[in-house]
Amino acid sequence: MKKKGAYPVILKRTDEGYYVEIPDFDSGTQGATVAEAMEMARDAIGLIGIDLEDEKKEIPKPYSKQFKITDDDIFTLVDVDFSEYRKRVDNKAVKKNCTIPYWMSVEADKAGVNYSRVLQDALAGILGVKKLTN
Repeated sequence: MKKKGAYPVILKRTDEGYYVEIPDFDSGTQGATVAEAMEMARDAIGLIGIDLEDEKKEIPKPYSKQFKITDDDIFTLVDVDFSEYRKRVDNKAVKKNCTIPYWMSVEADKAGVNYSRVLQDALAGILGVKKLTN
């Protein structure tokens, strides 16, 4: 599968900013400014692309779909490196809530325990995966 691409996007002015059409992915997004709209397009393409990879489906090639541009539209390309995007998304921190006994919380706080690190280390051991460094 192709890991990089520069995909055509069409920005259309709206009352709230810009609507972004992403023809190759039959998708769209929006942003308040041109820069934000392009970043949202990159994010949408990246998310859809790694979802397609996870489903063992082909990522569309740039210009795989026909599209039309009007004089009022802004046409540009958005580059995406799917390998880098996956690394960024897969390593994004997510918040999890857990419960421990009060006395344990008091002792752990006194000892300066980093709860996130302890949980990550414990889960890595249980799952048998390499520990990540943050």
